[in-house]
Amino acid sequence: MHVVDTLIGQLFWIIFFIMLFYPYFKSQSLEGQRIRLIRQLERKHSSRVITLIHRQETKSLFGFFSMKFLDIEDSEAILRAIRMTPEDMPIDMIIHTPGGVALAATQIANALADRKAKVRVIVPHYAMSGGTLIALAADEILMDSYAVLGPVDPQLGGEPAASIKKIKELKEIKDINDETLIKIDMSEKALAQMHNTVKSLLIKKGYSDNDADRIATELSSGKWTHDFPITVEHAKELGLKVSTQLPDEVYALMSLYPQPTATQSVNYIPLPYNRPGNTQNSTHKEG
Repeated sequence: MHVVDTLIGQLFWIIFFIMLFYPYFKSQSLEGQRIRLIRQLERKHSSRVITLIHRQETKSLFGFFSMKFLDIEDSEAILRAIRMTPEDMPIDMIIHTPGGVALAATQIANALADRKAKVRVIVPHYAMSGGTLIALAADEILMDSYAVLGPVDPQLGGEPAASIKKIKELKEIKDINDETLIKIDMSEKALAQMHNTVKSLLIKKGYSDNDADRIATELSSGKWTHDFPITVEHAKELGLKVSTQLPDEVYALMSLYPQPTATQSVNYIPLPYNRPGNTQNSTHKEG
């Protein structure tokens, strides 16, 4: 009986440690597969590949749901990756995000727009709001045939700036309280700032002043709801440089971000690339 109890006890602890460490080993395995695919893409196109992948819902340890959005930590990681990339090396950025902090998206977009080498933004499923702003900084946007972009009209505290601004048209000034007037003033500034940001990005990417102004107005003025899907056809009608020729590796990479367990937002090979043929093996994690 004592021997049986000992065996049962040992079996219990073996199962316990397997269950304890299984998520870690699974995560490490997924991370290794992602890095290998990223490396394949880099070798294929002689480029730096950076990913910005947010699953909208992820389960925490206790079963609660949390939302993942573009934030300052993401922009810091991506800016580091861009700084480590030679000016003459192309960048392929894979984006899957609902958007997030406007400042973070603007920082990333400006850094990409100023690149001398070609920048491609790849959208396998969706890049909304701040994700679209980043895509506008690319020389070419590669989208799946059914992928979508979205408007970049500013939101103030979850409320659309364009709708707040419209209050002035619906009410006389004397009927609007001071707090709302402050919101209206901030909304007008936010709309003007976003329009100028988008226009500046597009001009840097070779669009004419008239086209840049027109596209900026369409995307930032609040013409649509903030979650309005801009399809490939619509994006082309707007005049954006869009292609649907996505590398197969991108779809394979997306399958390695299972929604319930994905915790990584940004991946890149942390090497100061001096030449396209750099084959050193190294991995880095951000987020």
